[in-house]
Amino acid sequence: MNLLLIDTIHPVFSERMKEAGVQITDGFALTEEEILKIIPSFEAIVLRSRIPVNEKLLNAATNLRLIARAGAGMENIDVIAAQKRNIVCLNAPEGNRNAVAEHVLAMLLSLLNNIPSADAEVRNNIWKREANRGTELEGKTIAIIGFGNTGSTLASKLRSFNVRILALDKYVSIDKKFYPFITQVEWPDVFAHADIVSLHVPLTSETTNLADDSFFNSFKKPIWFINTSRGKVASTSAIVKALKSGKISGAGLDVFDFEDSSFEQVNLSSNPDFCYLRQSRNAILTPHIAGWTHESNYKIAAVLSNKIIDWLRTNS
Repeated sequence: MNLLLIDTIHPVFSERMKEAGVQITDGFALTEEEILKIIPSFEAIVLRSRIPVNEKLLNAATNLRLIARAGAGMENIDVIAAQKRNIVCLNAPEGNRNAVAEHVLAMLLSLLNNIPSADAEVRNNIWKREANRGTELEGKTIAIIGFGNTGSTLASKLRSFNVRILALDKYVSIDKKFYPFITQVEWPDVFAHADIVSLHVPLTSETTNLADDSFFNSFKKPIWFINTSRGKVASTSAIVKALKSGKISGAGLDVFDFEDSSFEQVNLSSNPDFCYLRQSRNAILTPHIAGWTHESNYKIAAVLSNKIIDWLRTNS
């Protein structure tokens, strides 16, 4: 099989592909137009988020049999259009689920204990103990929105913190045999009881702008809010309003609705919502790195190569 590698990925991927007899062409430096010209020669493409796999590309890819994304989200791939052409679509959410879950915990514990603001104050010779009194995670009710690879991994890690865990996912029926510590709920239960909300849903037409003004205003008490899924799932302006009004006690944001589709470029300086967040002691901001660890870099490549090899065994 001829495979075009559009984005960089851990070297273990290419090593395993070559061992399986796959011919790999590195297309890291190719523009989208250059890719369109050569794509008819390839049966498979592997990418992250640099270019969209849309009707234009699919129409040009006359010999394409496989699309594989080195990551979890598939929003940059028109999966329905690909499937209509009998093109198989693979991804590797197993590869970074642990990294994202750990990042959520890091954000949450840092928010509850005022660690970033306290650290900044001490570095500036400011010593405030009472103003930085923390809040314990134990005893809180945490709502995990989306109980797939990452949501379920986060739940397992939270179990040892002696918290109540609510899970909302209408596409998953949670097996109490494996998750006896989880309570599967609907939205009214989340709005009524959650102290902490963490989003773990894919970006779809259904989840776009899920966390808007109405969403935050529906909670019966102030919440800590974490988003490590996709920026466009939550409205940044709604988050800022909720922080200002006290509906959100603290926000941990790894993703933003004004990110570029490739996740590599963001214009921050002219965005008023970001300017507020940057100055807020109740917000922790990171540059879309929750799933971006040294370990997940390897695991994503390993998971994806294994899936492709399994597919080749049954489809060669």
